[in-house]
Amino acid sequence: MSAPRISVVICTHNPRSDYFSRCIAGLKAQTQGHDDWELVLVDNRSDAPVAPRFDLSWHPHTRLVREETLGLTPARLAGIREAAGELVVFVDDDNVLAPDYLETARRMAVERPFLGSWSGQCRPVFETPPPAWTERYWGALCIRRFETEAWSNLPRLPDTMPAGAGLCVRRIVAQRYLQLHDAGARAIQLDRTGGSLLSGGDNDLAACACDLGLGVGLIPSLQLDHLIPPERLTADYLERLVEGIAVSGAVLDALWGIPNPPRGRLGRAIDRLRVLRLRPPHRGILAASYRGRERGAHLLAAGVGEASEAR
Repeated sequence: MSAPRISVVICTHNPRSDYFSRCIAGLKAQTQGHDDWELVLVDNRSDAPVAPRFDLSWHPHTRLVREETLGLTPARLAGIREAAGELVVFVDDDNVLAPDYLETARRMAVERPFLGSWSGQCRPVFETPPPAWTERYWGALCIRRFETEAWSNLPRLPDTMPAGAGLCVRRIVAQRYLQLHDAGARAIQLDRTGGSLLSGGDNDLAACACDLGLGVGLIPSLQLDHLIPPERLTADYLERLVEGIAVSGAVLDALWGIPNPPRGRLGRAIDRLRVLRLRPPHRGILAASYRGRERGAHLLAAGVGEASEAR
């Protein structure tokens, strides 16, 4: 396989100037030559246009897209429609890629032809020292550290599922995801929208590789820094985040045909006992997880899961 040209897609809504400046600086420092990749910046209905606030003149292949429908899902879809590369790399506005990130992603596209989507390590950069009790929830904040490669062709296996931060997908995988949405096979946005903390759109996108007979994987040599502000380390935020992840997980399982039977009366009673055994803030976070699972079940009962039949 020849090395593919890359489209870097950044979807942003009212970004923090200091974080976004560091994100752009990380891209500017890439060892991959600028002629080998394009930069697609999707401004998702920011209050003030994003592009004029930042210097993008250093890159010869920059395209600006304004997406008026609020939400990370429509922003990603707009980026996919605009991207011209055979490899699409999604970068969040609080991500700082290691200098060799794009070079490594491009090499993986050649050396791992069986993979359709992959990502790497997400190292935390905390603005303030995090409380010790939060560490068990860092995975929910898209913090991922590992030493060995792992891949599979299983769409919902956590041990091999790529993260949305720095997600690399082949164009055919991105087009498959776009096709599902255009066909109405996704009845709910499994991503951030306004104040909602639903998530899972990145998992859904990555898993489209499995639909095409390709795999998903994790590559330790791919590394980025994830900038994390202190407000994401509060009990209130983590409760809302964990609940949103649980809602999305229930819906995703249904969309991908993963059996997830509802909890019976005994199971719910056991869940309540598990919650009561914990002390705050862990008690509230576990309760939020169970609450999210129930919300997901209600969404499915309302007909959201029927969209999976269109796959």
